Amino acid sequence: MPWWIWLILALFMLAMLVAGIVYAAVHALRASKVIGAVAADVSARIDEMNAPQDAGGAPRRAIFTEPLAVAADRYADAQVAVVERRERRHERHAAVWRRWEQFND
Repeated sequence: MPWWIWLILALFMLAMLVAGIVYAAVHALRASKVIGAVAADVSARIDEMNAPQDAGGAPRRAIFTEPLAVAADRYADAQVAVVERRERRHERHAAVWRRWEQFND
């Protein structure tokens, strides 16, 4: 093989190495921005969990450290809130349909 073919192959290899390094660097910078945003979000949520609930009150303990009755009460309260939201949504839906029934009258 002539020497100029080896030169072309070597230059092509170097160009591919440089392109690969640039590609990896660009993606590493993008990933670092995403990881930084996720880390900031996680730290904000952890700070929010550690903040006291009331002004001057003690922070809320993790549910697995509480007695089972406390967890059951929280679950019952959450279910009541879910049912109330569903009822409000159903009432709004029914009100819209009542308005639409009289729209063309």
